[in-house]
Amino acid sequence: MKLRPSSLAFVALGLAVAGFAATFVDAALLRERNAPQLAARGALAARLGLTDLALFTEARYTRHPSQADLHSAFQDHPAALEHFPTGSLLPPPAALIAHHERLDREATSPD
Repeated sequence: MKLRPSSLAFVALGLAVAGFAATFVDAALLRERNAPQLAARGALAARLGLTDLALFTEARYTRHPSQADLHSAFQDHPAALEHFPTGSLLPPPAALIAHHERLDREATSPD
């Protein structure tokens, strides 16, 4: 019996879906196995008062968003383009935006 090309494609797709599902099973097993170590690290971070998790490694304002200011992305020049791609992926924290005047509002000319 000769298999049609579409049958081979469905077999390949099934194997890919099974492999993808296996990654979730593996992640769950690793999470259970490493739970005591993660709890110990969390307690150590809380005791030492460490900052947030470093999400990206490029720029200082994307490594620790809670430690960034609104102007650090434009430290070279106010109209400078973003140096790092992660600056467009991660907006400033809401707590920082709430304390500053919105810069995108319409300006009025003094008479």
